Amino acid sequence: MADKAPNERLARLMKQAGFTSHKAFARAVMEESRLAGEPLTRCDHTYVTRWLAGMKPRGKAPVFIAAALGRRLGRSVSVAEIGMATASNMLPADLGMAYTAPASSGAEDLTHLWHADLESATLVIKGKVDPEAWNRASLQWLVSPESPRIDRPASGLKIGLPDVERFRATVDMFAQLDNRFGGGHARQSLIQYLATDGQRMLRGQYTDAVRRALFSAVAEATLLAAWMSYDSALHGLAQRYFIQALSLAQAGDDRLLAASILDAMSHQATFVGRFSDAANLARAARSGTQGLATPTLTAHFYAMEARALARLGDARACDLALSNAVREFERRNVDDDPEWIRYFDDAELSAEFGHCFRDLGRPVDASAYANQCLGTIDDGIYARSDFFATMVLADAYLGAGELEHAGKVALRALTLGEQLRSARCVSYLQEFHQRLTNIGKSAELSNFHEQAAGSRLWRIASTR
Repeated sequence: MADKAPNERLARLMKQAGFTSHKAFARAVMEESRLAGEPLTRCDHTYVTRWLAGMKPRGKAPVFIAAALGRRLGRSVSVAEIGMATASNMLPADLGMAYTAPASSGAEDLTHLWHADLESATLVIKGKVDPEAWNRASLQWLVSPESPRIDRPASGLKIGLPDVERFRATVDMFAQLDNRFGGGHARQSLIQYLATDGQRMLRGQYTDAVRRALFSAVAEATLLAAWMSYDSALHGLAQRYFIQALSLAQAGDDRLLAASILDAMSHQATFVGRFSDAANLARAARSGTQGLATPTLTAHFYAMEARALARLGDARACDLALSNAVREFERRNVDDDPEWIRYFDDAELSAEFGHCFRDLGRPVDASAYANQCLGTIDDGIYARSDFFATMVLADAYLGAGELEHAGKVALRALTLGEQLRSARCVSYLQEFHQRLTNIGKSAELSNFHEQAAGSRLWRIASTR
């Protein structure tokens, strides 16, 4: 049965590949099936007409259709790109996992990933994190300091700097929504925007100057997609977006942004329990930008390393990393920083200290730094960050045996997080719930449980 809408993706690619005859295209598809050793029983011009009308063929026919187009276009074409990604086995298992230079036709791996995400392909939605992919990407980035040569597209719309600025402004609105409501709120809308405007711009025509600005802007947008996916507990998908963002940043001659992406990978690696990998990713970011990074950036790299070391229980190494972070932070000049790192201020640094000291079992120090951070709460603009810092304070009070204070602060966090759709917030609450369980029963905790029962986030956390 045909879908309601014609398959415009297939029609566009057939035109680009020069297939003006349905019969010629059918023969090309049939030939691909023969080359694969799985010849189709039948494939003629009527089948092509049906595909263009929206019918999705069964079996491996979509793979052969994509292969026929790819052979003529001289590049890889995925079934997601032709609008026929109906099963995960039609996508390459390593889609988005390779750190490679974007193709001249416009970051094909990334555009395929966007479409696979939109179609909820099992491979990318249910895929697991591959620690080796982090290691490969960071190593390739470190040993390849020069930007790859990118051929200019031969066709497409002309893209200028105003187009890039409009794109950046739109993505910035998604970033504001993410900070205020969590990654689960507008993630799909961001991916839809990237798969339309982002893809259109990458496949356009542009000068070298515009190319650098464009690739850097799309890298930042893809980094946001990675963070939102990570915040939604789609960890395998987030890892793919992080790696593709790294490739784009390098292609855009933006070494500092690329290092910051490694830094973000470190954050995710710590969250999923790969602490040694996380420390190494933060070190790679610092090593690859020696003499280039601003003090603020370097301080953040040290802070991410410290987070991983705290989870490993290496107090001495963590303290050294935190000391280095402070030394660098005290040298900073905000005017020298890229726009995207200027959020990292005294309060953010205090939050990092709070996390580290909580994980090292130093509740007094953790509560002191968490309180410093919470003194700057800003009317919900960074609601998720405020939630995290508040829960660190609650954990610290709990670690110090101050059960009543811990409960009151946790209730404050639940109020802050009422509008958040964030799996990370739920994870913080799950850890707090486990600590309460380990303590046992008390009047203070019973009172907390009674008041927390009305919270959506607490109900989710306490039932998982």
